Amino acid sequence: MKPYLAAAVQMTSLPDLHHNLAQATDLIELAVRRGAELISLPENFAFLGDETAKIAQADVIGSESEKFLKTMAQRFQITILGGGYPVPAGEGKVYNTALLVGPDGQELARYHKVHLFDVELPDGNIYHESGIVLAGTEIPSVFVSSEFGNLGISVCYDVRFPEFYRALSKAGANVLFVPAAFTAFTGKDHWQVLLQARAIENTAYVIAPAQTGYHNSRRQSHGHALIVDPWGVVLADASIEPGVAVAAIEPSRLKQVRGQMPCLNHRVF
Repeated sequence: MKPYLAAAVQMTSLPDLHHNLAQATDLIELAVRRGAELISLPENFAFLGDETAKIAQADVIGSESEKFLKTMAQRFQITILGGGYPVPAGEGKVYNTALLVGPDGQELARYHKVHLFDVELPDGNIYHESGIVLAGTEIPSVFVSSEFGNLGISVCYDVRFPEFYRALSKAGANVLFVPAAFTAFTGKDHWQVLLQARAIENTAYVIAPAQTGYHNSRRQSHGHALIVDPWGVVLADASIEPGVAVAAIEPSRLKQVRGQMPCLNHRVF
């Protein structure tokens, strides 16, 4: 693992695939100009809108998303994570899929989101992700990279389940991705503290790209794409406008924190 710059991209995705991919291209290019070698896109980066429309277009969204990630990786010679896009799963449902791609355009890791967001919020919004999404059944394998460390992948609502990240850390993960489309209502109270908790308890870097702003008349995302260090310090925050959070991932810092606070070695259960 070498020192490098990572970027968490922040978008306002709409129910318009080509608009979203154009926006993502601009933000990836911005991150590359700032020196980022490992770049991550948020959940629903390719499409965020009516679920019926998503299902109707799932074949196109899925294939175009995968093609886009591979093209971006090769064009800019980066490693990139696309944080959540629909992949048809049969019977009118999709997997919410995250894909990690290397600079040669080859797939490095794939994950189907296992925890689905089925909640009724006090602001009146109701989310029923399982209505169209088929849950994955496996914690993803950690991708081991001599350049970027041991990469663990999750998606959005997963962040509320600490056992998921403990399993990743037990498998060796020291850099955790949490691409998200966190709601504005829950995000203001829970987003940052959950990310810091996952970083602290696993003494790992957390890279969390995010959606922000209004996607339609009712759905609003919290923003604040973050990169958090293993001590829980927020290194970069994209605030509430589309943009990028860029920060250094330092193996020496990881070693320092794990040496000073060796929690992972003190586990009893």
